[in-house]
Parts: sequence; structure tokens; C-alpha cells
Amino acid sequence: MEIMSGRALRLVLALVAVSAGCAPTGVWSERLLVGMTLVRNAPAIGAYCLDGSLPAYHLHRGFGAGANSWLLQFEGGGWCNDVESCLDRAKSRRGSTRYMSKYEVFSGILSNNASLNPDFYNWNRVKLRYCDGASFAGDGKFDNGALLSGCSAGGLSVFLHCDSFTRYLPTNASVKCLSDAGFFLDARDISSNYTMRSFFKPLISLQGVQKNLNANCTSSIRYPNLCFFPQYALKFITTPMFILNSAYDVFQFHHILVPPSADPRGHWNRCKVNAAACNAAQIQILQGFRSRMIGALMFFLEFSRSGGMFINSCFAHCQSESQDTWFAPDSPRIQNKHGFSIMDSSFGRLERKNRPVGSKPDGMEPIRIRSVASDGARSYGLSRDRPDHISIPKMPPSGSLSGMHHF
Repeated sequence: MEIMSGRALRLVLALVAVSAGCAPTGVWSERLLVGMTLVRNAPAIGAYCLDGSLPAYHLHRGFGAGANSWLLQFEGGGWCNDVESCLDRAKSRRGSTRYMSKYEVFSGILSNNASLNPDFYNWNRVKLRYCDGASFAGDGKFDNGALLSGCSAGGLSVFLHCDSFTRYLPTNASVKCLSDAGFFLDARDISSNYTMRSFFKPLISLQGVQKNLNANCTSSIRYPNLCFFPQYALKFITTPMFILNSAYDVFQFHHILVPPSADPRGHWNRCKVNAAACNAAQIQILQGFRSRMIGALMFFLEFSRSGGMFINSCFAHCQSESQDTWFAPDSPRIQNKHGFSIMDSSFGRLERKNRPVGSKPDGMEPIRIRSVASDGARSYGLSRDRPDHISIPKMPPSGSLSGMHHF
């Protein structure tokens, strides 16, 4: 694709899926509508959507200092794990550009408003539509660096492809990876079943995923398919990785911890809609899930020399696409910096410092592990040495959730 070329090109590849609002207050700005462009030469490289239609993208040109910088955002949207579900998907906007909206609103990380998106407002911003299986060819030149990032299904893809992405770039390129809401746990649900493991197993078989899993991971584990889960593959990833996630990720709450199959009578329905309605037993179960997530990240915390994480307590799933969660008055912050500031760490410009911080009683204070900063916490990461104390927020007791936002 011609749009991929340019001098001193910087690429942010954001595989972003549907996000849930973390901040309840709306941030108003004039809507930026960007039209769809079909990739007419896609058949030459065998790139099609599930139904055979052409893949597509939406491009808003950059200007000024950002004219030669690129942010690519891959739209996410889950998976199909058998022939029937993939055929159904082919009849929807998730598998065909024929059913997609022809205009997309660019907000959050794609906004052209400097006050709402100060890091990327003047970059060339591209949204690549998700139709399961499409691929794009380019002649991009990476003189400075590249950040492979993504949210939800795209965030999981970051774990799967981070190292292979690095191998396609020049050896002198600075390459980092950022996963937003992609740390899907291999955990038992409330009925003690591995529901997500059962869902992914036929997906891995149908799409031939196993041969593309991390070889060091698959050779070291009894069940190689488990390397599809980030908690097993993470320790084998050598490219610097930053993890952005909620300890109470809404998607995982609804589909891994309490999937419909595990709650046929709907005892959790009110709790799922409004966390303030959760009873004491349900809160304890949610706290247990949080503990499992933190436990799964502890190896990374202990031994990563070039990675980092930002884990907060919002009831959210994805925190970079919506304007409310990207840059809002009460979005999660560290030293008055919004989460988008972690992007700066991807190009390795900042000095590493230890700065463990505690948490507020209401559970809304983000987890701050190894703040990396030289200008007021503009990025965050980890080194091999652990802080003396790490305080990770927990849910407050039932009836005192006023400080938390709900999905």
C-alpha cells in the first residue's frame, strides 16, 4: 500500500476492538467522520474478507510535525471458532466490507483534536477494518521505531506476534509492543470449568494456529495449545512488552469468570450490569479473579528487564479507543498523566526510576508498578529489581462502590 511509505516513518500498529467506557462523564468534541477506501489490489496478494469482499481502511492525513508519522489501528471484534460461526460472521460487518459502515468516527487515539489527543492528533491515522483473515502489504521504512499495539482480540494478537513482527524490521529499528485488554486468563469459571480454553481449542485447530505459536512455549508445556494464552507465552517473548489492562476486565468477568453457561439461572445478572449490586460472596469471587490475574503477571514483574505494566481497577475493556477513556477528566491517571502517556515508553526515550505507589481506598487508583519517568511519569515500565512495596487496588466492600465506574 502506498500510504505505508515515507521518510522517517513511525508506525503504531493498534489492533483495537470494541471498548467499554471507564469514565462516566462524556467528553464533547466535533465528530470527525472519515470515509472508507477499498484495497483494490488486495486480490494480487490473496487478501480477502471471509465472504470474498475486498478489505478496507479509513485514512485521515497528518500534517505539520506529524506528516511523516503513522498510526495504524486494526479494528478487532472477537473470533469465530468453527465453520458455522465463520459462515455466520461472513454475513455481517465482522466478515464482510459489504455490511460495514462507510464512514467511521475518529475519536480517542484517532482524534484530530490536539487538546483531546495531544500525542497523535497530527499523525496520519488509519483504521483498518476487521474482516477476519485480510492482510495488507506495504513498503514501509522504519528508520526510528515501531510500536505494535492492540486491544482485546488485537491485544491478544500482540502477544502472539510481537517477536515475529520484530523480525520483519531492520535490526537497528527500535521495536516495542503494547497490549491493551489482551491479557486473557486461562482460568476456571464459577462452575470450575475452563470455558475460554474450550472455546479457543477448536479455533486453534480450525485456523491452524498452533504452528504460529511461540515455539519455545509449545516445546516446554504439556498442552501446546495453551500457549495461545498470554500467561504461558509471555515469559518467552523477547521484545520489550507493555501491558495495559484492568484487574476487573469486563469481558473476562462476563465470559471467562461468569459465562452464561456457568450461570444458567442468572444469579450474576445484576452484578454484571452494576458492580454496586454485587453481594459480598460475589465480590469475594471477583477479588479472587483479580488475584489470579496479578499472580499470572508476577513472573513478568520479577524478571522482565525491558517491559512494564499499567493495571487499574476500572470495570472496562479497552482504554484507548473511546474519548472518555482515552482523555477525560476522571480517566485513570498516574501523577496527573493519562494512560496514553505510556506510548512514549515505546521509543525508549526516558530514564528508568523506581517509584512504587499505593492505592486509594475506593479502588479507583491505578496500579503503579515501576514508574519510569524523567518528566513527570510520562511512561511506565519494569526492571528486574522489584520495588520494596507494591500496592494493587482491591474492590471495596459491598455497598461502598461509589468510586467505581461500571460497564
